[in-house]
Amino acid sequence: MIRIRQAFKRLAADGKLFAILSACGFSMKAIFVKLGYGAAPVGALDLLTLRMGIALPFFVWLLWIGRAERKQGLSAADGLRIFLIAMSGYYLSSLFDFKGLAHISTGLERMILFVYPTLVLLFQCLLSRKRPERNVLHAMAICYVGLGIAFFHDLGLAGHGRSVMVGSAWVFAAAVSYALYYLGTGMLLKRMGATTLAGFAGAVSSVQVLLHFSVMGTPGTLLQLPASVWIYCAAMAIFSTVLPIYWLSLAIQRMGTAQAAAVGNLGPVLTILASWLVLGEPLSVAQLAGLGLVLFGVSRLKTRKPAIPAASPAAEATRQA
Repeated sequence: MIRIRQAFKRLAADGKLFAILSACGFSMKAIFVKLGYGAAPVGALDLLTLRMGIALPFFVWLLWIGRAERKQGLSAADGLRIFLIAMSGYYLSSLFDFKGLAHISTGLERMILFVYPTLVLLFQCLLSRKRPERNVLHAMAICYVGLGIAFFHDLGLAGHGRSVMVGSAWVFAAAVSYALYYLGTGMLLKRMGATTLAGFAGAVSSVQVLLHFSVMGTPGTLLQLPASVWIYCAAMAIFSTVLPIYWLSLAIQRMGTAQAAAVGNLGPVLTILASWLVLGEPLSVAQLAGLGLVLFGVSRLKTRKPAIPAASPAAEATRQA
């Protein structure tokens, strides 16, 4: 027992424990969404509203604990930037992702989301009007070959063709939305820390989701949902949203962004394993091969300095939220 405690203390001291906990928490988000869909006839907006409504007080808590990181006051322009990245990173990206999960497996969803670095690279090339280097194009090709293997595997399942196409389109839209969020975090990090920015973005996006639901949803329907849906959404809000963001900020402080992001790459693997164990989704050779290629391609993108910049702490802290 003493050795186990000492090992945990070492892992906590160097940040590895927090990075692992964060990866585990983020990997369970799609599982909670699927469990929510299975517990009752419920829409994506309903699940997202419960998740963000429950998470809102905890995002305020992140703002409180991150107050020491704030280097200066926020301007009106900063407020507008926070509004836009919150809309892109938590609100629209999450809404599109939840809609996609109603149609496709969690394994395919996680692989599609995980190719967001290639989208960041493409957006940067468009903005700078520079052509990607050949080795970067090769890495991107590896990612999309792996994604194609998993996509066509699910597309070939009997009776699931149209559903896979619709769900994949929604999740790819979520990846695009997240890539735009990623690009927008750099300037704000000069004025506040990762925890503060995550708190601001989460709190603002929670309000955006609640406003969306107040216009498009029916509040009474949430009260009629079974307790199991509320439990799954509460677990998602706490254990797959706020706590992983906080844990990852602690990991980044102790081990740096690059190493914390490397541990976070376990996320798609953990999601697929959890979907097999909890949801009973099939674990096929095609899925594993596709996942392996996507992970390999993304790792090559991240090791090439000209390709994409090192992930900002705030972006990594919400990468899979």
